[in-house]
Amino acid sequence: GVDIPSYDFLSNCIHCGLCLPHCPTYALTLREKSSPRGRIRLMKSVAEGEMEMTPGFVDEMYFCLDCQACETACPAGVKYGSLVEASRAQIEEQNVMSMKNRILKSVFLAWLFSSEKRLKSTARLLRFYQWSGLGGLLRNTSVLDGLSPKLSRLQEVAPRISAKFSDEFLPEIVPAGGRRKYRVGFLTGCLMNVMYADVNDDTVRVLTKNNCEVVIPRGQICCGSLQAHNGMIKTARQLARKTIETFESYRLDSIVTNSAGCGAFMKEYGHLLAEDDEYSLRARRLSAKVQDFSEFLVAIDFVQPQVPIRKLVTYHEACHLVHSQKISEQPKQLLRMIPGLELIQLEEATWCCGSAGIYNIVRFEDSMKLLKRKMDHIKQTGAEIVALANPGCHGQIEYGVKKEKLKVEVLHLATLLRRAYGS
Repeated sequence: GVDIPSYDFLSNCIHCGLCLPHCPTYALTLREKSSPRGRIRLMKSVAEGEMEMTPGFVDEMYFCLDCQACETACPAGVKYGSLVEASRAQIEEQNVMSMKNRILKSVFLAWLFSSEKRLKSTARLLRFYQWSGLGGLLRNTSVLDGLSPKLSRLQEVAPRISAKFSDEFLPEIVPAGGRRKYRVGFLTGCLMNVMYADVNDDTVRVLTKNNCEVVIPRGQICCGSLQAHNGMIKTARQLARKTIETFESYRLDSIVTNSAGCGAFMKEYGHLLAEDDEYSLRARRLSAKVQDFSEFLVAIDFVQPQVPIRKLVTYHEACHLVHSQKISEQPKQLLRMIPGLELIQLEEATWCCGSAGIYNIVRFEDSMKLLKRKMDHIKQTGAEIVALANPGCHGQIEYGVKKEKLKVEVLHLATLLRRAYGS
């Protein structure tokens, strides 16, 4: 009982359904409307005026994780991620979201993340709250639960702010450890800069061990990924232009990212700004240089680590690395090159952990169901370390480890490699 779309590129999609077993939200509900092809039907109906853009439609578009696992499964190559993000942009333009959600998006995704100064000032306040013990006091006394359950949940899933931000101790130019073979730019990121400064440091040190001079442009801001995934295309384009301006004045062989979501989005700058006469060519040039950390290392003369790490390690594949960028084997290849490390296959390694940008904040209960599925598989491996390559996954799985009271380290690939280099 599925209506066939009138346009050809979706007709095969509606008949096929191979995406359904790969869709996390369909697995949660077993409802056709919560599957990729079900949502495509909804998008088509709204686009052709057969259905109003109702609150139910809006909810379904944001129930989607935008994990793009369906794209990996799709034999016809349907770009579902682009479709759902365009639909969210349409929702944004027509102002059909609730006033509360519009305000939250405007404050956090537009106002806060569009300014390096505002983001860092806010992070310093949060750091004081976390490090002063005030957060623990409110949690232990359940005061925050009474005031705002949502804020209480946010406190639980939010990673700790770094003692120092990475751009406060990493210089603009970090020389290669040996003879320079490559000159690479490094994206410090917005959340990576303030929450995972140690991972940024690890990433830079591994690059220098591999004969890279690392350029870290000053004044970096958010790349625009979070905004684009939430329908704020205008803001995303503004941030993309700023990122292009920040990096393009340097002569670089590559621009390396250690955040799957950022890398995936920056590779799409050429498409995002295709109609911009001033930036379209500049965007394509920058996108062509963007490489994930693991992608870059495997492509060069990678220096073999020498320090053994005798641990059982499993690898979680971030959605925007494996599905968006089609990078899967490279991180595992690097892990296998670490002496003593035993890599254990994680069942459903490519299944979303439930972080999905800000999904674990705005749809906490759904996110926790997905996290439980992920943690059950992690426990089955018996691994001592979970390796990954994305900040959202990092924070989500760390929360899962704490919640399940597991003796498991959650580490970025760069951190493991730095340990294996003995630095």
